[in-house]
Amino acid sequence: MSSAQLYDTIGATYTVTRRTEPRIAAQVWAALGDARTVLNVGAGTGSYEPPGRDVTAVEPSAVMRAQRPAGSAPCVAATAESLPFEDQSFDAAMAFSTIHHWPDPIAGLREMRRVARRVVVFTHDSSEAGWLRRFWLTRDYLPEAAELVAGRPPLAEQARAIGARIEPVLIPWDCADGFFEAYWRRPGAYLDDRVRRGVSGWARVGPDAEQRAVRSLRADLASGRWAERNPELVDLEAAELGLRLLIA
Repeated sequence: MSSAQLYDTIGATYTVTRRTEPRIAAQVWAALGDARTVLNVGAGTGSYEPPGRDVTAVEPSAVMRAQRPAGSAPCVAATAESLPFEDQSFDAAMAFSTIHHWPDPIAGLREMRRVARRVVVFTHDSSEAGWLRRFWLTRDYLPEAAELVAGRPPLAEQARAIGARIEPVLIPWDCADGFFEAYWRRPGAYLDDRVRRGVSGWARVGPDAEQRAVRSLRADLASGRWAERNPELVDLEAAELGLRLLIA
């Protein structure tokens, strides 16, 4: 299933739990530097589009485009791998939490580099050290997440493709944007169907894996086993779970 088809299926309730997290937005917008014209690739509903700049959005899903608020940036139906713009058309191109859906991430990154003088991409290090083993949800409850990143180019290869540096992004414990890792200190949120429907990973692992993970997590929360396994998270203000900015 393509990313457009996936979000046409699950995207109808996306705005319920997916909102701009201001602390992460500030880091993304700072990385854009003084860019005045910005292309947002895989823009979704436009949560992280920077204010006060001339933004053009690209989003392949009709359902997601329809949820963009009135007055938001103009949005073009296109994919990252084939951007319908001339070389160096923008001061900067950005992509937020979308590259893992692209059929060819390297091609998409190079397209961003082609059409813009600066590139900023919010993504994650999907290696075992960076994500699969570090995050309790994938480690203890949803090992099927490994299948979602199998065969994808590693972060270092993505960075090399566009000459980018890598900058870590910490997730605050009360993160307003309900992406996959956002509830690392609020495990009960993953029992909420609305939370899971706003995250593509749950749909992609399939209903059997999802329901097994939910049952296991619910039992561990009730018994206190989750707290016994993760005592270091109780007072942690922000977590390092492999989220990264690529900045070129």
